[in-house]
Amino acid sequence: MPHAVITGATQGIGKTIAEKLLSKGYSVAICARNKEKLAELTQEWTAQYPKATIAAYPADLGNRTETEAFGKYVLDTFSQVDILVNNAGSFLPGDICEEPDDRLETLMSVNVYSAYHLTRVLAPTMKNAGSGHIFNMCSVASLKAYPNGGSYSITKYALLGFSDNLREELKPHNIKVTAICPGAVYTPSWEGSGVPSERIMEANDIASMLWSAANLSPQANVETIIMRPVKGDL
Repeated sequence: MPHAVITGATQGIGKTIAEKLLSKGYSVAICARNKEKLAELTQEWTAQYPKATIAAYPADLGNRTETEAFGKYVLDTFSQVDILVNNAGSFLPGDICEEPDDRLETLMSVNVYSAYHLTRVLAPTMKNAGSGHIFNMCSVASLKAYPNGGSYSITKYALLGFSDNLREELKPHNIKVTAICPGAVYTPSWEGSGVPSERIMEANDIASMLWSAANLSPQANVETIIMRPVKGDL
């Protein structure tokens, strides 16, 4: 049975990706700060996918020590890692010159450093296997400056740069790296916003694209996926 690791998997895009992979026969390892939510999901998914291993670990991925501990837990639980989805992230809008002094550091720790440190723990097992696929959840904010983007947009630019450099480094090991850059996706963060759900993309749109990219021939890789609502960005 193949194995996948998904961060930020208790809601929204991450949860939908995890359920897509479970439905395709994967075992999954997930993490979140909320122990109760992790326990609920583990129970739900175990009942729905009895053949899969659901490995859940409480961790704050804004903390390097906890991020690396999650990675070591994965290696102790799974014999291999076939797919890594660095999805954990935080969105805090603002203006660079007006936002709180620690905004950049806060967002870098979750949006960039978590992917960097977790990948460094898990990549060696992919190298040993000579295969694997790493997906980094970037954003259209990785591609273009937007009003009120502030430090959030800076971190998403950085995550795209991390993806490009990581891909170049891992090519000789037959490890694929794909950056996914979605626009607005209807997740719990949009509830109560007044924006109708039919105006923006569904989380399953992202999961479906990831699954398609993960199932190309071994010699093919989709380097960057850009997705926007059909009517454009909000």
